[in-house]
Parts: sequence; C-alpha cells; structure tokens
Amino acid sequence: MTQSFTPETRSGGLAALKNVARFLTLVELLRARGPHLPGIGVFHGYSGYGKTYSAIYAQNVTGALRVEVGDSWTRKKFLENILKEAGHEPRRGSIADLTEQAILALGDDFDRPLIIDEADKLADKNMLELIREIQEHSQVPMLLIGEELLPQKLQKVERVHNRVLEWVPAEKCDLDDARALGHLFCPELTLDDDLMAQVLEKSGGRARRIVVNLNKLKETARNERADHLTSERFSEDWFYTGDPRGRVKERAA
Repeated sequence: MTQSFTPETRSGGLAALKNVARFLTLVELLRARGPHLPGIGVFHGYSGYGKTYSAIYAQNVTGALRVEVGDSWTRKKFLENILKEAGHEPRRGSIADLTEQAILALGDDFDRPLIIDEADKLADKNMLELIREIQEHSQVPMLLIGEELLPQKLQKVERVHNRVLEWVPAEKCDLDDARALGHLFCPELTLDDDLMAQVLEKSGGRARRIVVNLNKLKETARNERADHLTSERFSEDWFYTGDPRGRVKERAA
C-alpha cells in the first residue's frame, strides 16, 4: 500500500516541507508498484523550489542512492558515479561493461531507490536511453529530478516516456513551509506571522530565497541583540528577491 507523508515528518535536522512529502510519496509509490508497472518517477519544477532538498531528505529516510549529474559528465562518468554510490569500485571496460556492472550493483537491492538529480543534463546529452536500460534490467525504483521542462524533454524519447509511472510537479512554498524553515534556521527567534508572510511573498515562494531571507533576519537579530522580529521593522526593499539591485545614487552636492 502506498504510504503518504505529512509535513510534520523530520529527518536528519531537515524540515519536511510539502514538496518533501510529495517526493517521499512518489518514492513509496514506485517501491510499492506491481511487477507489470513502469519504474520511473519524475519530480520537476522551477529552480529554488527545494527539489534537491527533497531528494536529500528522501535519501536520509529511505537509504536511497543519489547522484547529481554534472555539466561535464559523460556516459562513463555517470556510470562510475552510480557504481561508487552503490559501494562498488568501477572496473575497467567499455560503456556496455560499466552499464552491466551498474545493473548488477543496483540489482543487489532492487527495493532501494536510485535518485538522479539534474536529470535534464542526461536528456540534453542524449543519455536517456541509458537510464531506461539501467532501470528496466535492474528494476530499481528510479526518480528523475529536473527543471520545469524535464517532462517535455522526456516526451521526445518515447521508450523512456512510456516507462514513467508518475509525474509530480514541485510547488511553491506556502506559509506553513516558511514557518517550518523559520523553525529550522532561526530556532532562537520569534518571527511574527506577518513577517513570515512578507518573507514568503518577497521570496516568490522559493525555498532557497526564503532561506536567504531567514539568514538576513538572523543577522539583523544578532546585530540588534533581539529575539523577536516583526514586519514593521523591515521596509519593502530590504528583502532578497533574487533580482540584482541597482547602484545607490549619490546625493547632489
């Protein structure tokens, strides 16, 4: 039976945001699938929504393997990193040999998920058929994480697209998520709801920007020796929005 997760879950000092719960539910859906069902799940969304954060949380909870694809990676580098993550030293050989080694290594525990972050880069390098081969022969639950256009990239490769069991979009943070991040990153501070709503709005609902603004709040509280902050303390342009700031105009003499 598929297990669902609530934002109250905690693991390894990380805050379980709603996107974390969505990703964990996707992992369990894949693990509990029937033998006749596809074994790939896709988690996609805009930058800063906390997709990698969700993957790290799930790795802590489930013992999953996780690789984050680099811009410079080749097929060989990708396969070597899967093997190393699985605790196997890659042996010399062709790409076909390394692929077989990876399939055997993952097949040692086919209930252990394999999370592939930055999967867009595999699509851009025409490496999607390689991950299809690995998943199909090892039967491990495989999670592909990428940017918002990842589904469209996968749809171009029909044999991979047909093996996706579920597509889950990452969503913007809500106020509960912002509060959870506040408790994690500023546990010593009392932050009013109006202030957290302001942080959420100025951050565009992106977890990464919320964390940046929380760090700014923490620095302000430390400098002012305060333990309670309210929205009245901060102007609209104080918050980090991700937009570059213009130069401060000099006053005329």
